[in-house]
Amino acid sequence: MLKVYSIDGITPVVHPSAYVHPSAVLIGDVIIGPRCYIGPLASLRGDFGRIIINEGANIQDSCVLHGFEGCDTLVDVDGHIGHGAILHGCRIERDALVGMNAVVMDDAVIGESSIVGAGAFVKAGMIVPARSLVIGTPAKILRTLRDDEIAWKRLGTAQYHELTTRSLNTLHETSPLTEVEPDRKRIQTSTNNKPKSRQG
Repeated sequence: MLKVYSIDGITPVVHPSAYVHPSAVLIGDVIIGPRCYIGPLASLRGDFGRIIINEGANIQDSCVLHGFEGCDTLVDVDGHIGHGAILHGCRIERDALVGMNAVVMDDAVIGESSIVGAGAFVKAGMIVPARSLVIGTPAKILRTLRDDEIAWKRLGTAQYHELTTRSLNTLHETSPLTEVEPDRKRIQTSTNNKPKSRQG
């Protein structure tokens, strides 16, 4: 059973084609669009501002999304939010990636097809142009992304599109085995040829 909570008469919305892990928590004014993936232990707390996750976006394990009253926290189409990232009252535009353990603060805008490096701290109000690589604490724009880097990001996001479907169809709670089976199979996906992780 999903951990979904209404507050002040406002209930989260989850599209039927989205996958939300049962340990994730959705509170109040949260809208999850089609084909989204919300990972284990993610917290999307819409008890002040609205949280919008648009089609095909993924919010990975232990991410925290929150915002102030009257503002939206938005992850647009195919946004890719790495493990442990924190988004607060910000806008992540279409096809952008926020790396693992990065923080994006209020009124910041991460432009389309940009990448925020792992562990970066994006200050409140920072505007990042499209196709930018952003790194550091505080975050600075390092350069414009190359086409191959954007392609790498899109391949990673495609893995999460596939994971959404796999999770809806095959993920279920179970008991552990007591020993490894002979010839134990490995996970095989259509995107197993993805390059190793760079940022999240």
